[in-house]
Amino acid sequence: MPAVDNDRLTDRISIGVLARIVPRDLVEEVLVETKRQERRTRLLPARVMVYFTMTMCLFFDDDYEEVMRKLAGALRWLGNWQGDWKVPTTGAISQARIRLGAAPLKVLFERVAVPVAGLGTKGTWLRSRRLMAIDGFFLDAADTPENVARFGRSTNGHKASALPQVHVVALAECGTHAIVSAAVGPRASDERALAATLLDACEPGMLLTADRYFYSFDLWQQALDTGADLLWRVKSDLTLPVIRSLPDSSYLSIIVNPKIRGKQRNQIIADARAGRDFPEDSATPVRVIEYTVPDRTGSGTGELICLITNILNQTDIPAVELATAYHERWEIENIFDEIKTHQRGEARVLRSKLPDLVEQEIWALLLSHYAIRCLMCEAADEADVDPDRLSFMRSLRVVRRQVTDQADFSP
Repeated sequence: MPAVDNDRLTDRISIGVLARIVPRDLVEEVLVETKRQERRTRLLPARVMVYFTMTMCLFFDDDYEEVMRKLAGALRWLGNWQGDWKVPTTGAISQARIRLGAAPLKVLFERVAVPVAGLGTKGTWLRSRRLMAIDGFFLDAADTPENVARFGRSTNGHKASALPQVHVVALAECGTHAIVSAAVGPRASDERALAATLLDACEPGMLLTADRYFYSFDLWQQALDTGADLLWRVKSDLTLPVIRSLPDSSYLSIIVNPKIRGKQRNQIIADARAGRDFPEDSATPVRVIEYTVPDRTGSGTGELICLITNILNQTDIPAVELATAYHERWEIENIFDEIKTHQRGEARVLRSKLPDLVEQEIWALLLSHYAIRCLMCEAADEADVDPDRLSFMRSLRVVRRQVTDQADFSP
């Protein structure tokens, strides 16, 4: 491509193969929408800073200037643009991050992050339903007064944290490890409240799994309204009266609004057993699957698992298949480990000193992880293997090389 007089290196910067998942046109569109587009030419345009924050989340060991060298290095030496360009100082990069803010990265993630498994992707479906999971994790932030004020610390006895912590709740596709929606809040955030904000990403054709700490009558009702099927573990003290036993060892029951007690509650249960109707806002029919897993604590007893689902017909999906599918929910723990241990680095702290930049860094971290997982799913489909068979660390190294060797203008 011939050079032009006003051709700048920053006009050429992409982010290797990840720019195909987060294309420049979309970045520009989001910058306009969030009112972060420049009114004058800068050394570090907002578009470059979007890609910089993603690159920063691929190279946690490097300082700002080294990350910028890696992002622009290969293009820097092509020599086919006019004018000199020097790596900006750490202070200049910090100011550019502040100008960018968190909003563009959050909106980009919301635009880009959708389920990636195709109908032929292995290990991602239970019959016709896409396996999804919802759960939360914590990230340590830099110990600054601003971060402590915004996010707070854990004060839970021996688990008290020395650093401020950010609470992240995520909705993920189990088979591909792609996070498709997330919510960020302070350490003491109500996990159910954060989870409720993710339900817009649920839809018919999904089977949403969740651990016992997420269940509440209201959140279950909200999740049902999305049209997705649900498979949630509940605590053993939740009253689940047997309405009718089923041949696959599951049984039909109802969950009653906890606001309804005494004689009215008993009457609703009696009506359900007699096949009579009851108000929709007072109780909801469920199917219950109970089983015991082997002793994992050394106490000599097994652990009772109690699951509820809105899939009431045992001929649709038998209990044993639902129990097996629920344990796919643990894939979300592996997803969090990829982000916290492999991508960020074990025992690492988010580098940002200001709360808005902490959130910017988290959205960039989620966005870059999603892009890597998209590429891994494509590779798995091409090879006709389960995405779990591919190494996240090896894929991460490939993406890092693509960033540092990006002698192209757009992948």
